Amino acid sequence: MPVAAEFNIRLASSLADMQLVRQTADQVWGPGTGDMVSADYLMALSHSGGYISGAFSADDDQTMGACSFGMLARHRHDWCLHSHITGVLPELQNSGLGTAMKNHQKQWAIDAGLTAITWTFDPLVRRNAWFNIERLGANAVEFHINFYGPLNDEINGDDETDRLLARWNIGSSQTRGTDVETIFVETPTDIVQLRRTDPEAARAWRLKMREQLSQAFTTHEITGFTQDGSYVLTPRGNT
Repeated sequence: MPVAAEFNIRLASSLADMQLVRQTADQVWGPGTGDMVSADYLMALSHSGGYISGAFSADDDQTMGACSFGMLARHRHDWCLHSHITGVLPELQNSGLGTAMKNHQKQWAIDAGLTAITWTFDPLVRRNAWFNIERLGANAVEFHINFYGPLNDEINGDDETDRLLARWNIGSSQTRGTDVETIFVETPTDIVQLRRTDPEAARAWRLKMREQLSQAFTTHEITGFTQDGSYVLTPRGNT
């Protein structure tokens, strides 16, 4: 299997690069996903201070293994990079390329004088939760119901898109702890597969988690994720 070292991660700068970003999105999320943005829009986003990057093959600069784009945004009264999408081709997942892409984002944001990176993710996808919270050290600080509406892609299907907002503080370290007020919220083993094989069971999981997180986020935020697949929520202000 190819590894992250076989790719050069760099900013996309040309129209051809932007088309590769769109094509790579189609390969990650399914045909038509790249149509969410046009190449000319990505060019405008880049020119106005946004972030667009790709993992280009070291052997062929016309082959991309991962893509990402985002924009400058305000969160908690400070400027940050909001990463709208970051995706790795299925055959390259677990190769280290995803971590390399996020670290490229981090360095770009630090160089731009930013203090944090934010992005949304599906709270039901266990592997993403582990990566975001435990591998990168982000906290999930907001919960949004049906944030994007049905996306009808190969990962989300036609289900509603409840999302957590991750905030990765890149300029400072965080101390995490637990106390008597800690809440645990379980996730399904593989919601993507469950949506394909048993949509009703997948919907039941979403509604269960929606109820639990809606209640918990009135006083708590997510600061950890256990090895057996549960969110760890601690009272706000305890991180």
